[in-house]
Amino acid sequence: MTLLAPGATGEFIDTVRAEHLASALAASGEAYPPVLSTTRTIALCELAAGRVLQPLLQPGELSVGVEVNVRHSAATLPGSTVTATATFKEQQGKLYLFEVVVRDQAGEVMRGTHTRAIVEVERLLASARKRRGG
Repeated sequence: MTLLAPGATGEFIDTVRAEHLASALAASGEAYPPVLSTTRTIALCELAAGRVLQPLLQPGELSVGVEVNVRHSAATLPGSTVTATATFKEQQGKLYLFEVVVRDQAGEVMRGTHTRAIVEVERLLASARKRRGG
């Protein structure tokens, strides 16, 4: 079994596109600004943390997000490059805790914590089917 050392990091770099904007989430006449959405920014954090856990995965396993606690502190315009960095802090039982930071060219836009778990894909899907009733 591979162990994960505290301080291990992963990154995910992306360019902000129209589908990543808060305005793309608007429904029923709601108005949101044409800047990087909090939901997409959280997804970048999840992708960065998932990369850190990749070496630990066995066949049939993947990592899933369990908890996110972030502060989205600055707006990012379309066309900007954003970099999410996840730094492994510690393992608590089956949970892996990360510090996450997202930056664009002007500086930090999000900071917080993210927790992930490693699960068996089939077990996850069976649980989801059971919850749905089939």
